[in-house]
Amino acid sequence: MPYSVRFAPLRPSFRGARSGLAICLIAGLAATGCSRSDNASKTAAAPAPREVGVVTLRPERLAFNTELSGRTVAPVIAEIRPQVGGIVQKRLFNEGSLVKAGQALYQLDPAPFQASYASAQANVRKAESTAATARTVAQRNRELVKIDAISQQVNESTLAAAQQAEADVAVARAAEQTARINLGYTRINSPITGWVELSSVTPGALVTANQTTALTTVQQLDPVYVHVTQSSAELLRLKRDLAEGRLERGKADEAPIRLLLEDGSVYPHPGRLTFAGVTVDAGTGSVTLRAVVPNPDRLLMPGMYVRAVLQEGVNDAALLVPQQAVTRAPDGSASTLVVGADDKVARRPIKVGRAVGNRWQLLEGLAAGDRVLVEGSQRARVGDTVRASEVAAPAGAARPAPAASATKSPASGSPGPVASAAPAPSAAPPSTTAMR
Repeated sequence: MPYSVRFAPLRPSFRGARSGLAICLIAGLAATGCSRSDNASKTAAAPAPREVGVVTLRPERLAFNTELSGRTVAPVIAEIRPQVGGIVQKRLFNEGSLVKAGQALYQLDPAPFQASYASAQANVRKAESTAATARTVAQRNRELVKIDAISQQVNESTLAAAQQAEADVAVARAAEQTARINLGYTRINSPITGWVELSSVTPGALVTANQTTALTTVQQLDPVYVHVTQSSAELLRLKRDLAEGRLERGKADEAPIRLLLEDGSVYPHPGRLTFAGVTVDAGTGSVTLRAVVPNPDRLLMPGMYVRAVLQEGVNDAALLVPQQAVTRAPDGSASTLVVGADDKVARRPIKVGRAVGNRWQLLEGLAAGDRVLVEGSQRARVGDTVRASEVAAPAGAARPAPAASATKSPASGSPGPVASAAPAPSAAPPSTTAMR
């Protein structure tokens, strides 16, 4: 019986294939992973330097200016008061005008004083006549006593009467002079040349001698005084800086001062400091300073509030750090980031003084030539290697003192502006912030 053979279809087994495929995939991934790990390690080992901006510190000529509040004061003030009583007949000036020394301002009624003067003149003539008669009698008796025609007692009496008559003449003449002076006082004159204020009386008003209320006031307005105050602590700081050589003392005969008016405008005429008080006010702890300022246009009036800008001294080699590069700690200490010669970032503790616009005056911690990081501090950390590029110094400096002008820089000899310094804040910021 023949046999029939049936062939079943072949079914491939994927178990072994799957195992091989898995092995191949694992090997491939392992190789790829190893390659990527090597590349990442190489990248982490040599990161690209980050771009930052720096400002190189250079010495600058810095003029230290202090802005102080003050009031204008007339150097000479004459309060016009009557020296005799009477009725005001005329006002002889225009209010607010310039009057000369000796110019008549008021005319009082002179009639009673003229009468007194005439009476005094008559008394003088009477006394002189009596004295002449007494002298004649005394001279005659002096001759008669020599021949014993009269007694010695009579001669001495007539001599005494003559001397008394001479004394009466002197009294009468003094009374005449007093009457003449009082008559002159009826015409009230200005004792100084200056600008006259409003009149407090009108014609017909009754005034008395040496009254407390002034009839008007005459003031000299060119030049004017400006009285300002400066704290004793600021004076001590200035003297200490001068003693340590941080400031250059100016010439003794040059103490310039500029004024800022109430509207913020600069007064066009510079003044000069002429007086500094030697006593500290116990109540305010300040010293009074006086300056003389020309006032040809009468723009300054007595009692006006002004701000005086005083130049304290000059530092020819000052270093200024941008404020955005300075960081304050909670304890008030300041620090900044610098880029060293190896292009690595480092933090330096510094000590700053006054604010000069948007920069700080550097006292300690850095030197000329150091590169201060001002841009990119968020991308760079201490110890990182960076690629530094010089950026322009921060613009927007503080408003310079009006007296500051272009001077020659001691380093290059080319003209350059003199920076002005304002007082530094007395307290540090309460938290750690980078001023940017």
